[in-house]
Amino acid sequence: MNNLVSYLEPDYSEFVEVDPTGRYGRYNEVLGKGASKTVYRAFDEYEGIEVAWNQVKLYDFLQSPEDLERLYCEIHLLKTLKHKNIMKFYTSWVDTSNRNINFVTELFTSGTLRQYRLRHKRVNIRAVKHWCRQILRGLHYLHNHDPPVIHRDLKCDNIFVNGNQGEVKIGDLGLAAILRKSHAAHCVGTPEFMAPEVYEEAYNELVDIYSFGMCILEMVTFDYPYSECTHPAQIYKKVMSGKKPDALYMVKDPEVKYFIEKCLATVSLRVSARELLDDPFFRIDNGEFDWRSVDMDYPVAPPLVRQPHHHLADYYNRQYSNGYHEYQKRWAYNTEETHGIELFESRQEEDKSSGNVDISIKGKRRDDGGLFLRFRITDKEGRVRNIYFPFDIETDTALSVATEMACA
Repeated sequence: MNNLVSYLEPDYSEFVEVDPTGRYGRYNEVLGKGASKTVYRAFDEYEGIEVAWNQVKLYDFLQSPEDLERLYCEIHLLKTLKHKNIMKFYTSWVDTSNRNINFVTELFTSGTLRQYRLRHKRVNIRAVKHWCRQILRGLHYLHNHDPPVIHRDLKCDNIFVNGNQGEVKIGDLGLAAILRKSHAAHCVGTPEFMAPEVYEEAYNELVDIYSFGMCILEMVTFDYPYSECTHPAQIYKKVMSGKKPDALYMVKDPEVKYFIEKCLATVSLRVSARELLDDPFFRIDNGEFDWRSVDMDYPVAPPLVRQPHHHLADYYNRQYSNGYHEYQKRWAYNTEETHGIELFESRQEEDKSSGNVDISIKGKRRDDGGLFLRFRITDKEGRVRNIYFPFDIETDTALSVATEMACA
């Protein structure tokens, strides 16, 4: 019986191909297949982990050594991208004999965001917002390069999920970069997700924000945008005339619909990933900020920092009592322990009728340009509390809030 089972089931344990270094081996198991790319299960012998082996056909656009050199430059850029919301890119090489390019990336447990969403249809909007923040953090990282790195083909099929961790990462940047070298570069992308300015071949990184808006629409409706159209020419006509997909008018939640429309705005009105990260859309139902989604690499100011000082003190006290100190601990680990430039450190005492409060303030500018302030407060009973404020809160405001918290 065991022999029969082994005969009926294909054996994927043997490598059918090995990369030039001998480190990565490809199995014959196909994980996904598209028009120009096939993804296989593979194995990293050095690390002992499973990886994804992506194979892309090069077609006819490698016509000269100059084309090949530009392609290698694109690939080198991809190898330098390091962010927790960008798919890890391990290695790549061009197979000229078979006219394809192979690149090895990390493997995801739950497939694409589209597949994941279709499997799990009962999802609270808070989970959708959590995914959106992660996508925006990845886009902000890419767009913050000089020059900006533009994905050009963002959609839920190109966003990947580790469902057991709620982790979402942008992928297929390699494919977008490679296909950009084809003679039909202006057609790179998926028509349902392409901003109108892409068709005019004069665009910037904000095309990814438009595509991101379409991704949200897909997440909440389960359908591709413009599913009412039967061919790309119809999509093109609607996009260029400014008509939004029918699915947008099926979105019942006005907050979600408004946020999608903000992403789909004309390019002159469309905002950046950085600005969208601060949008009120990411507040939770009671108006407070969803700290679960805070970016530890690039801290975002909570929306309430612009309120009067006593409201701030109440807010931070409430967050502190409800587990906010856990966020502070994680933020402290991810910011204070990294490299940066010390800006200042000072100490002051605040007199109170019942005793003294000792406050030391430390400012540091991080390597990525971010700024944070740390307040170490020793209250009248000798208890020490560390408070971290995002980069865009005024020092005087932070000091006032910290003092009120310590003296409360």
